[in-house]
Amino acid sequence: MLNISPFRQALIWLTVTVGLLLALPNLFYDRVETYNDAVSTGEDATGWPSFLPSNLVNLGLDLRGGAHLLAEVNTPDVYASIMDATWPEVRDALAAERDTVGFVTREDSPDDILVVRISEPAGAARAAEIVRGLARPIQTLTGAGSTDIEVSTSGPVLTIQLSDAEKQAVDDRTMQQSLEIIRRRIDEVGTREPTIQRQGTDRILIQVPGVGSSAEIIELIGTTAQLTFQQVIGPAGADATPGVGQEILPSIDEQGVFYILDSVPVVTGEELVDAQPAFDQNGRPAVNFRFNVSGARKFGDYTLDHIGTQFAIVLDSEVISAPVIQSHIPGGSGIITGNFTVEESTNLAVLLRAGALPASLEFLEERTIGPQLGQDSIDAGQRAAMVGGLLVIVFMGMTYGLFGIFANIALIVNLGLIFGVLSLIGATLTLPGIAGIVLTVGMAVDANVLVFERIREELKTAKGPARAIELGYERALSAIIDANITTLITAGILYWLGSGPVRGFAVTLGLGIITSVFTAIFVTRALIVLWFSRKRPKTIEV
Repeated sequence: MLNISPFRQALIWLTVTVGLLLALPNLFYDRVETYNDAVSTGEDATGWPSFLPSNLVNLGLDLRGGAHLLAEVNTPDVYASIMDATWPEVRDALAAERDTVGFVTREDSPDDILVVRISEPAGAARAAEIVRGLARPIQTLTGAGSTDIEVSTSGPVLTIQLSDAEKQAVDDRTMQQSLEIIRRRIDEVGTREPTIQRQGTDRILIQVPGVGSSAEIIELIGTTAQLTFQQVIGPAGADATPGVGQEILPSIDEQGVFYILDSVPVVTGEELVDAQPAFDQNGRPAVNFRFNVSGARKFGDYTLDHIGTQFAIVLDSEVISAPVIQSHIPGGSGIITGNFTVEESTNLAVLLRAGALPASLEFLEERTIGPQLGQDSIDAGQRAAMVGGLLVIVFMGMTYGLFGIFANIALIVNLGLIFGVLSLIGATLTLPGIAGIVLTVGMAVDANVLVFERIREELKTAKGPARAIELGYERALSAIIDANITTLITAGILYWLGSGPVRGFAVTLGLGIITSVFTAIFVTRALIVLWFSRKRPKTIEV
């Protein structure tokens, strides 16, 4: 007997209703987007009922316009940082053997090389042995069996530099860190679904939809936000010459004031676990920060041992402030004050939470894609979908009559469900994604065609209409599932191996397959059952 239980009927139509409600905001895109922006900023949100879903399908760069950037990561910058961090370790290790190697000093050298001079030439071999003992094995497959540093001697001078295997490992780490930090920075300021991917060995492609100018993105991700806490040696003039292991940096707030600092920081921003915009005791914008356990310990020990002395809070090679340590500061938390606006303190907190870029970026290519180009793409996609959908609707109606109308209703529901799921998961719709939807329009009726043709065959065997419809669905089910599973596997491979636009196509294709099977097996059948239970026809025409 042709029948669907009331519970299953209710479940089918509940699923359809929820899916269409999720898709509804996309019909009022600009209004809902304005509403969402107001909600995210804490302003009064009007223009859209709060009880309705407000998730939107994100439009990709080719549809909405935005910023396109190609950045080169200056990985050699990291070599210099590693050498600076290696110097205290080398100095302390050699100082423990002072009777053999004498006094140790650091000589001027290229940024990626550490040159150390000892006062006892006879101890050069022993000094080289000590420094080689500091070398660490490289934990990569390509660098197996190698160490991170190479040491050579020339009289009392030791030259320390990174090995080739370590440089390759550093380059890979730097690129991965840069990718992750750029992604966190862009995501934290609310932009939707940026495309951030590695190109070649040292370049990063950045595409951010919905941004009016590429300068906005450059300003955000081009800032290194390198926060350090350094010991103050003393104030100085602009023409002062710092000693070895020292540096001279300007003050942000005090014009013409410079400080000589120990170049080795006490604590760095890498040990921050949180940073939030706040206000100081005078009501001025500031940033609260908190260190992790190791950073808190170092910060606390330093303040305990240096009460009464100055220390500098340095951001991107500029001294924000240089307060005098009044007392021990346990807990690893504090506040950064300065002449900030509310927006500047908020952006600084975002940058500090995301972390510092390990190396500077050089922007090789920057383009701002206007929304008009995107609107042209949307219009072209809409025309293609409408023409394709109309032809399919006409074909199904002419070929299968009333049953074709049921299939057409299910097709419209299918499109709504696709956009509902895309909105729910926050997917990005690109021009290839629209192509996937247009392809789904044609594929969505395939399952109905299989069922209807099977019903025709069953009617020829003189079975009643109810039994013919029931057998048509039962015997077409395996063919429907087999055909769609193979296409779904293809979509999965495209998503796994592809990137960018290819993934967008794979997502819409895969979702379209799932929703089209649902609408063909359940929605179309539910419509036929409702019609049949009312009309009780003795014969049917398919």
